[in-house]
Amino acid sequence: MTYRPITDMWILARPKVKYYGAYPSGFLERARALLGVTMDDTVLHVCAGRVRDYPFRGFGRKDRTLDLDSEVKPDYLRDCRYSLATYSGGWPAILADPPYSEQDAMHYVSGPVTLPTPAGLLANCLLHVRPGGRVGFLHYQWPRPPKKMGRYPIKCVALIGIVMGYGNNIRAFSVYEKVKA
Repeated sequence: MTYRPITDMWILARPKVKYYGAYPSGFLERARALLGVTMDDTVLHVCAGRVRDYPFRGFGRKDRTLDLDSEVKPDYLRDCRYSLATYSGGWPAILADPPYSEQDAMHYVSGPVTLPTPAGLLANCLLHVRPGGRVGFLHYQWPRPPKKMGRYPIKCVALIGIVMGYGNNIRAFSVYEKVKA
C-alpha cells in the first residue's frame, strides 16, 4: 500500500480581528489538530507574532512566537531566514505563516525586506522540530520538502486548500512530519 497524504478543502470565514494577515476564523484550531498536538503541547509560531490576538481556540498557553517585528512583542525576536529558537529535544510542532510577497511584507515592517524562500524556511523549521514532530506551512506556494533531515525521512501528511474571506483567496496549508527513524 502506498502512502497518500490527507487532502481537503476548507472554506473559512474572514478573520474576526482587524489586523492585516490574521488567520481566518476556525483555522488555528483545525491546524493544531493536523499538527498532532494538544492544547498542552508547545507550538512555535513563526512569522506570526500577533497570533495571541486570535479570538478563537487554538493558541496554547505554552505556545511561543517568533517574529521580526518588535511591536508585536514576540517571545523570540529574530529573522527566521537565519535561525529559529531552539527547544530541548526539538519543538513538538512549528506553524509557519511567512509573508507571501514583498507587498505583503510591507504591511508588517517598514523599509526593504528580503523574504525567506518557502523551501528554505520549511527546511529550517524541519531542522528544529523533534523526530515525530510536524511543521505546518501556510502559503500561496506548496514548498517541496527535503527528502531527509539528517537520518530522518520527511513526509507530507496533509495538504489543505483554504478558501478564505476576502475575495475568496486561496492558500495551501501543508503539514510535513519528520519521521522517527
